[in-house]
Amino acid sequence: MKNVIVNVTLKSGVLDPQGKAIQESLNSLGYKEVQQARVGKSIELQVEEGPDLEERVKEMCDKLLANPVIEEYSFVVEEAVRS
Repeated sequence: MKNVIVNVTLKSGVLDPQGKAIQESLNSLGYKEVQQARVGKSIELQVEEGPDLEERVKEMCDKLLANPVIEEYSFVVEEAVRS
């Protein structure tokens, strides 16, 4: 079993109103060093191992998890921790 962590963010140049609101709020709280904030999402999947796992995850991202027009993604495959 593998854990897959997919991170999805807006592409550079796409307006991010949530990120802008966070950046402005942090600045107003005195955190003037924050020049930009971008909001994204993290999706954790637990999947069965297979020889084409990374290709299958790319398909999942392209078909459902990310909007390729405005978003980009990256992912990490890790060993699942068994308790």
